[in-house]
Amino acid sequence: MKKETHLILALDETDREKALKIAKEVYDVVDAIKVNYPLVLSTGIGIVEELSKLSDVICDFKIADIPNTNMLIVKEVLKHNASGIIVHGFMGSDSVKACVDAAEGRDVFVVTEMSHPGAVEFMQPLTDKLIQLAIDAGAAGVIAPGTRPERIKHIRNIVGDLLILSPGVGAQGGKASDAVSAGADYVIVGRSIYKSDNPRKT
Repeated sequence: MKKETHLILALDETDREKALKIAKEVYDVVDAIKVNYPLVLSTGIGIVEELSKLSDVICDFKIADIPNTNMLIVKEVLKHNASGIIVHGFMGSDSVKACVDAAEGRDVFVVTEMSHPGAVEFMQPLTDKLIQLAIDAGAAGVIAPGTRPERIKHIRNIVGDLLILSPGVGAQGGKASDAVSAGADYVIVGRSIYKSDNPRKT
């Protein structure tokens, strides 16, 4: 994945034509496009391959199942030319390792902390363990909250050279400059771009 603008578009649209239109407008000013269930469930998994002709695509499926099921999901996603996939770590090291092995060199990112307020209730107390799990499993990076720069800084101190992707910038209140200053490699921005009248300018 390139590292030029430090920006990843979270394309959480549900309309195929609108999603492709936005992607074509901004693909050269973002480092990757992240897709989630809303777009894939409404348009089909083939949208990943269509978008991959424009940009690296990260599938934010937050995979959280037993190792064999995780492996099957990752292999199916990568058939459509995804560059990376996001997985949960709380199901254990064997399940995460299954994702990394199935990815065959493509990027796997482990969620260590999410960006919404409720994440502090259960995820934050486990963050350090999830980081170590990601390191041990050979993940390419972790997800850290762009809404809480102090947590990005904490996570960076533990994660070392692994990539940090930070969602929550824009509509959720996070600031890109704060996230990058705290140690994020990429900020993930969704609604502030795809709901804008001028996505490219935004």
